[in-house]
Amino acid sequence: MMWSRALAGVVPGFFLSAALLGLVSWSLPGPWQATLVPGMIAFFPIWMIVMGASLFFSTGVRAWIWLSALAVVATGALWSMQSLQWIG
Repeated sequence: MMWSRALAGVVPGFFLSAALLGLVSWSLPGPWQATLVPGMIAFFPIWMIVMGASLFFSTGVRAWIWLSALAVVATGALWSMQSLQWIG
């Protein structure tokens, strides 16, 4: 069903987009504050791309599983990099 795939792009897609943007923002050289405004501007298009990509899955269950798993992995990578003090 299309609605379940679209909702998968909205909910876990939001967290995936935020985690990816956080990884990019904190991985760039210099203070992370310098990437705050460009990151906020880039967040919406990234989220829209993820939401659009969620419609390419064959079922809503697959979309939810894949996007949720990717969001957990990206958030875990962000958390790991912070706990190892690789990023600010």
